[in-house]
Amino acid sequence: MGKFSIAIHGGAGTLVKGQMTEELETRYKADLSTALKAGYRALEQGKSALDAVEIAVNELEDSPLFNAGKGSVFTAQGTHEMDAAIMDGNNLEAGAVSLITGIKNPVTLARDVMEKSYHVFLAGDGAMRFAKDLGYALENPEYFYDAFRYEQWQEIRDTDDFQLDHSVKKESKFGTVGAVALDVHGNLAAATSTGGMTNKKWGRVGDSPMIGAGNYANNKTCAVSCTGSGEFFIRGVVAYDVSCLMEYKGLSLEQAASEVIQKRILEIGGDGGLIAVDTQGNVAMPFNTEGMYRGSKKSTGEEVIAIYGN
Repeated sequence: MGKFSIAIHGGAGTLVKGQMTEELETRYKADLSTALKAGYRALEQGKSALDAVEIAVNELEDSPLFNAGKGSVFTAQGTHEMDAAIMDGNNLEAGAVSLITGIKNPVTLARDVMEKSYHVFLAGDGAMRFAKDLGYALENPEYFYDAFRYEQWQEIRDTDDFQLDHSVKKESKFGTVGAVALDVHGNLAAATSTGGMTNKKWGRVGDSPMIGAGNYANNKTCAVSCTGSGEFFIRGVVAYDVSCLMEYKGLSLEQAASEVIQKRILEIGGDGGLIAVDTQGNVAMPFNTEGMYRGSKKSTGEEVIAIYGN
């Protein structure tokens, strides 16, 4: 059996330590652990990297703690607009959805776009029609209601402010979830899902559903899922940049991921982090914020669940 590994994230930035209670930290780590175990179990059973990342992200989407699926933030209209993407490193096939509402697990719909349509990216009403054609049940708005998210929106509604997930300072928490994996067959995959920005307007789309910006996988190099200030990650084509540095400059996964997060994205004013895995099962999880909800597990036995920096 070949090596396999998986990494997950629940957003970079995190609540600053002063606001993070012991009880809340325990809950975050427990939900990260649940997602990590579910994805790892799939790999252990010989399932594909694609299956593993979808399973792990589904778990994170089902947790109200993370800004994706059930925990999605409120838009300026008081609704929930979700984005997601998934990519198969074996054949470079990908699927993505944006500006969707009522879908319990957006990443699963993204996979259906990849496997059941001729397209890569569906958005808004069209994506919803596609989901309806496939028989998706829509959750009531109450399913996505979270008191903490609602209060957060109330503080800035009817203003031009927006907020990146659940922080006091709008810059200090970026809510996205993601997973990357290498399976026993040597294939890589990446998946990313998000509820976007609190009080976002005009159908804003971040980097999460954009192939090459927030999500990318290529069996030649690595699989990457990003979390951060989306506009900058789009401009920096961050996920693809990591792969490019490996493919064309011969950098290791650690070197490439660090170059992009600790240097390139900062130079254009962005911040955040990413998780990545390469063809040898090595994992990199760099971030330039106070912390990043993250976890990884390798078939060699190494396991990490963490929130803050060392």
